[in-house]
Amino acid sequence: MSETNTTVRGCAIDWERRDDGNDVDLVWGHGLTQSRELEDRRSLIEWGDIAARVLRYDARGHGRSESTPDLDGYGWDELARDQLALADAVGIDRYVAAGASMGAATALHAAVIAPDQILGLVLVIPPTGWETRAEQVAVYEQGAALVAEHGVEPLIRAGAAVPPPDPLVGDPEYRAIRAAALRSWDPQRLALAMRGATRAQLPTRDRITSIGCPCLVLAWSGDPGHPVSTAEELATLLPHADVRVASTAGEMATWSSTIGEFVDRI
Repeated sequence: MSETNTTVRGCAIDWERRDDGNDVDLVWGHGLTQSRELEDRRSLIEWGDIAARVLRYDARGHGRSESTPDLDGYGWDELARDQLALADAVGIDRYVAAGASMGAATALHAAVIAPDQILGLVLVIPPTGWETRAEQVAVYEQGAALVAEHGVEPLIRAGAAVPPPDPLVGDPEYRAIRAAALRSWDPQRLALAMRGATRAQLPTRDRITSIGCPCLVLAWSGDPGHPVSTAEELATLLPHADVRVASTAGEMATWSSTIGEFVDRI
């Protein structure tokens, strides 16, 4: 495992790469308010199930990567340009673009911006987009104002009233892990990342239909911030999409092996 920090597009990005001898590169992007370290506390993916050279990084404004003041730099299209620039800096020519939530949206934009560089897409819990995005933007705006003025505790209390996604219902650690993750943030830095997310939108439907690479979409039910409707629409827009929806913990537990099989086919 190699780990380092590289400046791309005016931002210092912290990353790590596992080289297990396989000849497929996979670049993984985490979700909003997450990081490599926070994902490792409760990962959706068992990386040992995936035979690929995996590059994981902290997105702009997250984890050990640099925060930058321009909110437009946190749009998903700009995060995709960060990812493509990082891949180039590391020496990755073509790769599977993968990620969860914000990372899934980043991967979609990467495939639109640089289709010749993307071998395939793995889109895990794709977020709100298009017409459904406005309501989520309002949530981020309110949350950012709350955190900036009062810190993370009110946000944690508000989140406690929201039911977990269906596969995590009854999970005794779910809320504790979420709370600990939010408490690890500097409140002003978290508010900046949340405000940046208000600038984020999925690619237009027309641009998504131009994507020709294989695509795996893994969604879960019971989460308005990552609605099944986004996954279902991606299934109609992407000509080579395989869409799976998990409603139980057992179904979600198959995600790692499903990704591994997808990468093997590529």
